[in-house]
This record gives sequence, structure tokens and C-alpha cells, in this order.
Amino acid sequence: MLANGQHEVEFPVDQCMNFHADNLSLHENGMRITALAGDKVVYSQTYYSIGGGFIVDEEHFGQQDSAPVEVPYPYSSAADLQKHCQETGLSLSGLMMKNELALHSKEELEQHLANVWEVMRGGIERGISTEGVLPGKLRVPRRAAALRRMLVSQDKPPLTRWRLLTGSTCLHWQ
Repeated sequence: MLANGQHEVEFPVDQCMNFHADNLSLHENGMRITALAGDKVVYSQTYYSIGGGFIVDEEHFGQQDSAPVEVPYPYSSAADLQKHCQETGLSLSGLMMKNELALHSKEELEQHLANVWEVMRGGIERGISTEGVLPGKLRVPRRAAALRRMLVSQDKPPLTRWRLLTGSTCLHWQ
């Protein structure tokens, strides 16, 4: 595991992840992270998932944003986004880009998106190159590396049209 995206640290999941049945004091959907160096606590923080994809730390739990965010296309639902797209002729990604550019410079946004892509790419690379079993008590076998090997070794049908049906899921290889 990479700490701060830079330093490899040992992280045996079965020893380092402790799941507690009781809730944290402020919210039922919370997580406390504590990093140790030997017996010394070097970092500790509690986070809460408060819905809508938002996560706050304990210090900011229950606080409202200090200033309302002003964007050209405000929304609070997918229907709002769809309406803006229909009215403006913008694609969803184009509309979101205009909102983001109202909040950040193009350079900041490009750097952030490049960082997100690097994290995603790293996760994909680890997924398609790691064998064994996923962390956790369920002992779910990893499938991505074997699936990739199988796809890459296929000559026919052409890889651009290859499909794999797994249960109710259809995976397209392109």
C-alpha cells in the first residue's frame, strides 16, 4: 500500500483493519483511521460519510459550508442536470466542466484530473497484475489478472468485438 501515494508501507489487512459493530458517536456511517509507528500514534482522524458522496472529518461534521458555491449551472438532482443539458445543448461533461471552471483555474482542474487518473490507472494496473484472493473474510478470488490474460491471448473473435457474459453482466473488451 502507498502511504500518501508515495511510500510503500506494510498493510496486512487481516491485522490492520478492525471492524466494530458499534457506531461512532456522531453518525452511524463513520470510520476512524489510526496510523501507528510501533506503539506510537502518528496520525488519527475520524471521517463520516454524510450522503450524496460527501465525506467530512470529525472537526467539520454538522457544519454548513461557509459560503454558498456559485456555479453557472446549479443542480441538486440528476433531473436538474438533464434540464440544463437540454436547455444549453451542452453534454453532461461539458456542463460539469463549466461548473468546475467557475470554481478552479483550468490548470488546477487539469492537475487534479491528472492526479485522479494516475490513482485510477494504478488501481487498474494492480488489479490486472495481482493474483490470489481479495482482502476480507469472504475470500473472494481475484479475477482481473486471469481475465486479462485470457482476453489478450484471444485471436478470434477480434478483440474489439469480444464479449464475456458473466451472470447478468456483459463485459466488452475494446
